[in-house]
Amino acid sequence: MVKKLQKNMNPWQTLSSKEIYRNEWMRVREDQVITPGGNPGIYGVVETSPAIGIVTLDENQQTYLVGQYRYPLKTYSWEIPEGGAEPGETPLKAAKRELREETGLLAAKWTKLGSLYTSNSITNEIGYVFLAESLKEGIAQPEHTEDLKIKRLPFLEAYKQVLNFKIKDALAVIGIMRVFEYLRLSGRI
Repeated sequence: MVKKLQKNMNPWQTLSSKEIYRNEWMRVREDQVITPGGNPGIYGVVETSPAIGIVTLDENQQTYLVGQYRYPLKTYSWEIPEGGAEPGETPLKAAKRELREETGLLAAKWTKLGSLYTSNSITNEIGYVFLAESLKEGIAQPEHTEDLKIKRLPFLEAYKQVLNFKIKDALAVIGIMRVFEYLRLSGRI
């Protein structure tokens, strides 16, 4: 028998919570819980700052992708410019900073395309996607942990790479798909 839950009703009971690990990018905690089935258990949660993704679009409908080696997956990944918000930083301010740091680009026009949950079974991370237009080139200033390559290509080529599973990063996939729909609905493609 499936229980019918009221909207937003939490079927989990948290008995205790303790920090297991922390670094400058994340915190891992372990909660002692009573599961929705009524059994005792543990739940590990990774807490992070909001994730930020920026899809760029210039006057010729070209976009910029950022390539980098992703240590956890041991693979090279092409993505949209991405990063995390710093404490107290709004998603838009973080997007502007990350775009400038990773690509050197400045944008005069910003459109927020919504939020998403990056992996809601293990993390509280919320992602925010922006479209950046009216671009001006500058000098990139990547962080010490980043060895980035930048490539410029037609936006529709990036969209095809999403459809062909060549771009696999979740924030990039969702960002590019949302921009495609935004452009389609506005009659720009």
